[in-house]
Amino acid sequence: MPELPEVEVTRRGLARHLTGQTIAKVVIRNARLRWPIPKNLPKLLHGKTIRALKRRGKYLLVEFEHGTLILHLGMSGSLCLLPARTPAEKHDHFDLVLGSGMLMRLRDPRRFGAVLWHNGDVNAHPLLAALGPEPLEKEFDARYLYQATRGRSIAIKQCLMNSRVVAGVGNIYANEALFRAGIRPQLAAGKLSRERCARLVEAIRATLTEAIGKGGSTLRNFVGSDGKPGYFQQHYRVYGRGGEPCRKCGAPIKQIRQGQRSSFYCKHCQK
Repeated sequence: MPELPEVEVTRRGLARHLTGQTIAKVVIRNARLRWPIPKNLPKLLHGKTIRALKRRGKYLLVEFEHGTLILHLGMSGSLCLLPARTPAEKHDHFDLVLGSGMLMRLRDPRRFGAVLWHNGDVNAHPLLAALGPEPLEKEFDARYLYQATRGRSIAIKQCLMNSRVVAGVGNIYANEALFRAGIRPQLAAGKLSRERCARLVEAIRATLTEAIGKGGSTLRNFVGSDGKPGYFQQHYRVYGRGGEPCRKCGAPIKQIRQGQRSSFYCKHCQK
């Protein structure tokens, strides 16, 4: 599933092309995504101007004066910018046709993505209201993480993947950040000291920032809005490297299962 870096890479790639553009047409080819695409979107958006393209966690938010289009890439979705006359393919379910002669197209083979509409304050939408702080914003700091983990017996990696604790940190980047911080993924969250919380916060920020700079990771079908894959996966320190030597100490990387997801760590570098 595309995680925060992939969504942020998509947002940055699209923002300069979408902001200030007027919607010439909305095309819905298949409304049956994770939740049905609202049937009245063509009428709601025709002739309206995009004010901004923002991100909250793993959600992209296309802001208009009268409301917000909420987009999610699901398991295999991608958004790309194409000439308006580009023929649609089998898994191309939704287009925003722009006055510029370009279009933004949602391609989603597994149809776990979402295209939703919300009037008023988008942060009050049920999908966004309970999200924790953004990991790259100042609200997510050592003090916050320390308080959020008190009394929790759940493993720290699973805690980081809880969007109510912190928004947008998925499996890949939780593994990578924990390695940077020298913390084992199965350690109980409540056992983290203030010092280790500070180290983990900085590791999360560094990991996400590096991944964004490298265009995210190529996760099955993920490509950026320009059609190019990310290449952060070439720099993974632990993720997907079970049995391979640690890039730091040479010991074999361990692979375990946590909450039906794979975790990777070095037993020597992470305590």
